[in-house]
Amino acid sequence: MIQVIEHPNPAIEQEIGAFLTWSQLAGSGEEHDPRWLHVLGRAFGHRLYMLVARNSSGDICGYLPVALVAGRLFGRFLVSLPYLNRGGVLATRSDVKAAIIDQAVVLAGELDVQFLELRHVDPVAHPSLPEGRDEKFQMMLDLPSDAEILWQSIGAKVRNQIRKADKLDLACRWGGRELVDDFYTVFAINMRDLGTPVFPKKLFVQIVERFAEEAELVVVDLKGSAVAAAMLIHTPSVTQVPSASSLRRYNKTNANMWMYHQLLLRAIERGRRRFDFGRSSQNSGTYHFKKQWGAYPIPTMWQYHVRRGDINTARPENPRYRRRIAVWQRMPVWVTRLIGPTIVKWIP
Repeated sequence: MIQVIEHPNPAIEQEIGAFLTWSQLAGSGEEHDPRWLHVLGRAFGHRLYMLVARNSSGDICGYLPVALVAGRLFGRFLVSLPYLNRGGVLATRSDVKAAIIDQAVVLAGELDVQFLELRHVDPVAHPSLPEGRDEKFQMMLDLPSDAEILWQSIGAKVRNQIRKADKLDLACRWGGRELVDDFYTVFAINMRDLGTPVFPKKLFVQIVERFAEEAELVVVDLKGSAVAAAMLIHTPSVTQVPSASSLRRYNKTNANMWMYHQLLLRAIERGRRRFDFGRSSQNSGTYHFKKQWGAYPIPTMWQYHVRRGDINTARPENPRYRRRIAVWQRMPVWVTRLIGPTIVKWIP
């Protein structure tokens, strides 16, 4: 039996939490934590659904969270899940996965979306998911047990950049809600420079509040000014860095390299054995940046059920957006902070 339940529903969320205890022991399911639905609902205003499969005993044996991303600017999409790199179907058996996808396809029709997007790592064979995107790789690093082994494991070029930054007396501030403003100032400038609409500040507020034990912010200061910043989320199996930024005018200081070294050290301090750098296209600049730390690529497959249009409709790499990106990069930061969140929330 597959249930389609509109979020929020505290009773079901508690059951899902128990189911996820099993999946997280298997090294998956971190992005399926029901708290993410609260974050996405509060930050973006999306309608959210929980597709729940139950076995003959009535226990949950499969789960798929999805968000309706719908606006006039780009269209209507059903996504699992926006902002997060992974999502998709989580189940104990392949037939349960298939049944959940069947129901997700029905829901996509009822909501009249252009496509259903399932952000899988390993592809799920299903006739309703004929299209996919596999050009991006999850960049993962196996962490050593202590800082000295980490230092010896990274390349000489990286160590040299960290040493140069050490001479500048950079300083780290770690914290939560109290650092959101400084974090967001750096983040918004960097997003403008990349030509990308910035996420709303309340997204990061919601994350550090909902994941108070797992999420933390770091701000790197140079002579009292914030020059780099990042967010870490320490899940049971891995430390993730979902958002990180540095100011381009300080590139010569190597502050970004220094910060990433601090992030890795922090993950080791928290007892994590893997560090997730996030997704990157093969041979892109970010791909090589992450690889130099020793990260290895894990193939991912975002799968699609397309009802109309194509899967590249709202992708920033679409050639139709090149001119708009160039215009965005020339805008004052205060303007991008004002209008960026109203744009980005409709991008799947």
